[in-house]
Amino acid sequence: MPLFSTTRPFNLRRWLKSTSRRTFFVYPICVILLEFLIGQGALTWYVWGTLLLPWGYAQYRLAGAYRTAHGGGGPGIDNPPERIVDTGIYAYTRNPMYLGHLIFMLGLALTFCSIPAALLLLFHVFWFHRRVREDEAHLRAVFGDAYLTYMARVKRWIPGVI
Repeated sequence: MPLFSTTRPFNLRRWLKSTSRRTFFVYPICVILLEFLIGQGALTWYVWGTLLLPWGYAQYRLAGAYRTAHGGGGPGIDNPPERIVDTGIYAYTRNPMYLGHLIFMLGLALTFCSIPAALLLLFHVFWFHRRVREDEAHLRAVFGDAYLTYMARVKRWIPGVI
């Protein structure tokens, strides 16, 4: 997904509507700037927390590409898959892309030991959970019993746990 379109004028509000742009571009910049200001010009960060950043982003991107390749459709629930994808990472968690967002945000909070980033993560745990419930209702309507069977077999978030 390109950062800017060459076919129509740039619209900041429309650009910011993208959850992935906010998570992987806007939030890191805001957290870094805020932590820089809080630290009065010094930025403290912990290398071990940075491991979650590429993991979360890669999980989001790779799961999205896998879903599109194996299920059809496009990115987001607005262009849903044409088939249930229940292989690959989708055999372990029903929402690996959303989980990638949350892993990335956890990485931000831990990397910068940031209370604002932790609050952002906490907000998004509830926000994504609500969004998942809406997506599930839509997918149940589209795929019926096949999706109910998939829901019974594969956990919503963490494989084998929740």
